[in-house]
Amino acid sequence: MGAYILRRLLLIIPTLFGIMVINFSLTQFVPGGPIEQIIAQLEGSGDVFEGIAGGADAGAGGGGEEEGYLGARGLPPDFIEELEKEFGFDKPPLQRFLIMMGDYLRFDFGDSYFRSISVKDLIIEKMPVSITLGLWSTLIAYLVSIPLGIRKAVKDGSAFDTWTSGMIIVAYAIPGFLFAVLLLVLFAGGSYFQWFPLRGLTSDNWDDLSVLGKVGDYFWHITLPVVASTISSFATLTLLTKNSFLDEIKKQYVITARAKGLPERRVLYGHVFRNAMLIVIAGFPSLFVGVFFGASIIIETIFSLDGLGRLGFEAAVARDYPVIFGTLFVFGLIGLVVGILSDLMYVFVDPRIDFESRET
Repeated sequence: MGAYILRRLLLIIPTLFGIMVINFSLTQFVPGGPIEQIIAQLEGSGDVFEGIAGGADAGAGGGGEEEGYLGARGLPPDFIEELEKEFGFDKPPLQRFLIMMGDYLRFDFGDSYFRSISVKDLIIEKMPVSITLGLWSTLIAYLVSIPLGIRKAVKDGSAFDTWTSGMIIVAYAIPGFLFAVLLLVLFAGGSYFQWFPLRGLTSDNWDDLSVLGKVGDYFWHITLPVVASTISSFATLTLLTKNSFLDEIKKQYVITARAKGLPERRVLYGHVFRNAMLIVIAGFPSLFVGVFFGASIIIETIFSLDGLGRLGFEAAVARDYPVIFGTLFVFGLIGLVVGILSDLMYVFVDPRIDFESRET
């Protein structure tokens, strides 16, 4: 098992390098880079854009800046050259990429172009919000889907199985952003009830609350975002649990256990559960990362939560390349490590599995 883990860890390096190469290359063809956006704001308002000086150390990231900027006609060429030098665009793309990857190997992601903060500190600051959404959504999905899937397997073909399948399929079909807006309209001060806050994870008087008050305030704020990000997770996990149980229930060892007179509950949870839950439990890391990455952008934007999803969206709009590539590097690394953790979860749940014998 140790050799398998070592091989997987070594594969992280070329895989992550390939991800960064592809995305860096694509940005070379994207118009409207950070310098063009600064020039547009300078010519549009006549004010000096905040953060130009702070971007001097950001350096390495970057996309395709055209030689003749569309909005640069009223600005002196020396000023444009100074901007290029400060942001590192005076160097060839290959050199910028190699400098960036050299810094990233030391986990030095530079500074944001338009914020007076390093990318590393920015990620650390925003990560708790996204982890909160991903963790609670995943836990709730498992707590609901596993018992429901087992019940559906036991009652396969019954009226309960039919109408619950209809409900979870409808829930899966509803777009996440539409369901989030619906929750806001219904329960957050829209046209009906004002039971939950409209935005944020804490109230303005958070520091004045007691410990229990802070706990209650936290769950009060997190309810709607978590429900909105969880709703589409039930279908896949519930049906996966049901099908896994149905496959195991039909096997010979279950028939033998029942023939011996064992109670149905012991047959299900003492014999079937371990084998049926293998793929479900082992998929926990992947499901968490899927919710963490996938739902966070829409949910955080709609509910005005200051997390990594919203940070990535704002960075893409502003062409804040150090933030874009820094978060991409971190997310890619997390995703690859989680893939290894998923395999380890398989072995933990069922030690009979031996990845060492597989060809990679």
